[in-house]
Amino acid sequence: MKNSFYILLLVLLFSSCSEYQKILKSEDLGEKFKYGEQLYNEGKYGKANKLFEQIIPKYRGKPQAEKLTFLNANSSYEMEQYYISGYHFERFVSAYPNSDKLEEAMFKSAKSYYQLSPRFSKDQEDTVTALEKLQTFVNVYPESKYLAEANKLVKELEYKLEKKAYSIAKQYNTILDYKASIASFDNFIIDFPGTSFREKALFYRFDSAYQLATKSVEYRKQARLITAKTYYNAFKKSYSNSEFLEDANKMYEDIEEQLEQYNTKS
Repeated sequence: MKNSFYILLLVLLFSSCSEYQKILKSEDLGEKFKYGEQLYNEGKYGKANKLFEQIIPKYRGKPQAEKLTFLNANSSYEMEQYYISGYHFERFVSAYPNSDKLEEAMFKSAKSYYQLSPRFSKDQEDTVTALEKLQTFVNVYPESKYLAEANKLVKELEYKLEKKAYSIAKQYNTILDYKASIASFDNFIIDFPGTSFREKALFYRFDSAYQLATKSVEYRKQARLITAKTYYNAFKKSYSNSEFLEDANKMYEDIEEQLEQYNTKS
């Protein structure tokens, strides 16, 4: 009984494969479209995609082209071929601005780039592109059913960019390039005013300024100590109960002692 079942299964599988190969080689566009849609609805996106790719150029300008273009883009999306799906969804949005699938296509185009966004330590070009597309989507469809998910994705991507920018500034501090660290933290604080890294950024900016001042040649030291003192004040004003306050206070006391020497000399 079991053997009969497996034989029947193999026959059906072989028959299905044979039918697919036959249609793949066929010149009948309608047959390919119909069978491709059937495969798509069955979740066989790879096979459907091959058929769609064959016939899309020949349907250009025809009424069926809109549906075919969307199915092709979405089959790539379902196969996690996000570069391809992002590109095809973009083309769909451009070609069919009045489509009832426009909202979904625009969202999935943006989400394709979200899926391509790498970890924060890598180049973030795709992250920036995804953010731009998600923001555009939210602006165009402020009441979309995808809005909650879009906002969630935006927050994730923004955090990734914050972490990237913070890590660069902190790395400059670690490798003792204090000028670059201060400049990077200055930019970071301006670019990300609500960041969760703000406390650390203010502290390490002060630390970099302190290290730069104390290691400076004599004729630059006083001015840099005064600058470091302003960074300390900015840090303490915002985070008077910070976990870094003890270290910051020790550096501040040293700054005051060193500045006192200049007051004595004058």
